[in-house]
Amino acid sequence: MPTKKPRNPWRVIVTGPDVNATSDHTSEANAYALVRAALGGDSPAEQARIEYWERGEWRWFETVNADEIP
Repeated sequence: MPTKKPRNPWRVIVTGPDVNATSDHTSEANAYALVRAALGGDSPAEQARIEYWERGEWRWFETVNADEIP
């Protein structure tokens, strides 16, 4: 039986030396807004993994490193 699509089908997992957080979002744009905020400035976060919900499971979409954020 397929799993129902979640209300927030985009997920961001932010990691770093003292950071490990997961946040779900309604859209790709909202997910990337968090990525820019979480990896920018003086944030200790080093990386964000973006996933999306498809066919009953979370799938990898992209990994963004802090040095890629202007």
